[in-house]
Amino acid sequence: MDDNQTNCRIGVDVGGTFTDLVLISGGVSPHFLKISSTPEKPEIAVIEGVRAIVNQVGMSLSDVSEILHGTTVGSNTMLQRVGADTGLITTQGFRDVLEIGRLRTPEMFDLTWDKPAPLIPRRWRQEVAERIDASGQVLQQIDPEEVIAVGEHLVAQGVQSIAICFINAHKNGANELLAVDALKRAFPKLPVYPSVHILPEEQEYERTSTVSVNAYIGPLFGGYLSRLAEGLSDIGVAGPLLVSNSNGGLSAARMAQEKPVFFVSSGRSAGVVGASRLAGSVGIKDLIVFDMGGTTASASLIAEGEVLRTNEYEFRAGISTPSRFIKAGGYLMRVPSVDVAEVGSGAGSIAQVDAGGLLEVGPISAGALPGPACYGKGGTRPTVTDANVVLGYLPTSLAGGAIQLDVDAARECIEAQIAKPLGLGVEAAAQGIRDVVNANIVGAMRAVTVQRGMDPRDFSLMAFGGSGPVHACDLARTMSINKVIFPRAPGVFTAMGMLAGNVEHYFLRALGGYLTDLDRLPIREHAAALRNEGLSALAGEGYAPQAARLSFGIDLRFDGQESHITVPLDDPERPIDQARLLADFEQAYSKTYGYTPQDAVELVNIRLTAYGVNPNVLDFGDLRMPSIEKDTAKPDEAGSREETRMVYFGEGRGLVETPVLDRDHFTEPARGPFILNSPDTTIVIPPNVGVDLDDCGNLVCDLTSILQ
Repeated sequence: MDDNQTNCRIGVDVGGTFTDLVLISGGVSPHFLKISSTPEKPEIAVIEGVRAIVNQVGMSLSDVSEILHGTTVGSNTMLQRVGADTGLITTQGFRDVLEIGRLRTPEMFDLTWDKPAPLIPRRWRQEVAERIDASGQVLQQIDPEEVIAVGEHLVAQGVQSIAICFINAHKNGANELLAVDALKRAFPKLPVYPSVHILPEEQEYERTSTVSVNAYIGPLFGGYLSRLAEGLSDIGVAGPLLVSNSNGGLSAARMAQEKPVFFVSSGRSAGVVGASRLAGSVGIKDLIVFDMGGTTASASLIAEGEVLRTNEYEFRAGISTPSRFIKAGGYLMRVPSVDVAEVGSGAGSIAQVDAGGLLEVGPISAGALPGPACYGKGGTRPTVTDANVVLGYLPTSLAGGAIQLDVDAARECIEAQIAKPLGLGVEAAAQGIRDVVNANIVGAMRAVTVQRGMDPRDFSLMAFGGSGPVHACDLARTMSINKVIFPRAPGVFTAMGMLAGNVEHYFLRALGGYLTDLDRLPIREHAAALRNEGLSALAGEGYAPQAARLSFGIDLRFDGQESHITVPLDDPERPIDQARLLADFEQAYSKTYGYTPQDAVELVNIRLTAYGVNPNVLDFGDLRMPSIEKDTAKPDEAGSREETRMVYFGEGRGLVETPVLDRDHFTEPARGPFILNSPDTTIVIPPNVGVDLDDCGNLVCDLTSILQ
């Protein structure tokens, strides 16, 4: 270790199978650790991992200045439907907003589609007499005694958390805040979440759904973070705990406990932000980002150097996506989010033959326990990892030797449960599992490219995650992508991406009216109030005004539409150029939808993102890893072959004797097939794929020859 051990920062990404940790202190030479997750109590793996990686580098736990954490607790709570028994108190006449939704289906002609059951059953959705009109005037003030009576009824039914959402509260939250005060007096320990604190925005369904999700996951998410913070403190970590949010930024654990709906996609988005920073350092502007872990796989897009983001996200079975075109398939959250499409197709996804005799893979996962059959921890059902073991892609141990793989157990379960029912050989059955999971992932990649009007052939593919590099080249070939990039240490790259993020806070004010009314609306007053809120929030986390960066935007839509597009504002406290604003909106609209109506433009919201700029944020352009610079490698070590093994590269090639190389010793251009081993992941290079290193030590694969 360097003598300079200040600013020790640790990124932690908790997945369904492994918990990944990256530590950077002093310089920019990171240290990695990959350990098994503890799904029943995820905080145990985090605490033990932090202790282990600090001991590994010979430091003290008191030296840790920050823990940056990405967690799947929120998404797993939704996926498994294990959130709090939640009640909703709403305005009289609006009890069924969650079931009415948007009066849409995700697929117009799919007659087999079943609408997801609301997170809050109807018996726990209660009405009270109150009313605020569209301008924000209080027509009927709420009666606190009625609220308390409703609260008593819900608590008697076993409700553990309450969401409050009143009509037009985005214009005036007075009645909601009175209701909160009444409930807090009567039930001091009951978590209560008003919509005005979560989403002060118009559209009743969107606001109701968002605050309902927040209340549903809040107690479990908050309890987890409390236990984690307490556990870290108990072992001697004094630095703050920051949590990765769905937009790729970081927020204090306190904020995550209050507004967990902003953290449902925690972790995944950090990897995308890290990919954006890394791509920028090597001059790549257009990139498909692919992340595959043990439970899920995700795809996102970086276009013209910018991460694609959205203000809306739907969590649902199949593909969870923020698509503007596919709605009503799941639980809506109106929160800032990286535009990520996610599928339940990870390395631990279970394969089975369905009642119709067809092979399906996922979304059920074997997780860390019992895990795939080859882990030898009690798993008996075949998974994607078992298939990759049978095909020869994986070594006999994972995570730097922490897990020994039982090849015979993988073969036996695939033969009994997949090969025999389908009348196939074991290798063909394993290849079938791999083909199905790849097809599922291609669906996610198409969701962020083709369904956005983007041609995937115009992009490079960056792959990471524990299993992403095992599948990436096959996916690129399917999508006709000719360049694949593997970052250094791709198996822990999401945790590294957190080290590249900044603290973020989000603020919003509802507007109303038309663009032609702009000069008569209190834009400057709203902007000044938002600015003060942003600076105050950052100051509370130790960021002085000179370390703050404020980014304003305004939400616009054409008259009569329900969806809006956010357009940047340079400084809304100064006169706004309406013509330029209109031109920017029309350009963004045309790019998104392919045409531009000639209707009046409505003003929806003004929003602010306040960033705390950390001088210690990871710069991938300066990042230097041990053993990757070509001039430091010994000539006899470059690309040294440690072994060979038989690898199945599809029916056309069958089993091929394939070199297995040490990733750290790969320093010269080569052509596949070969496999690169490292403690964090395995990288599979198919036949005829050319590979070289760029200046930052990333592996760059050229698939041109196999696509011709």
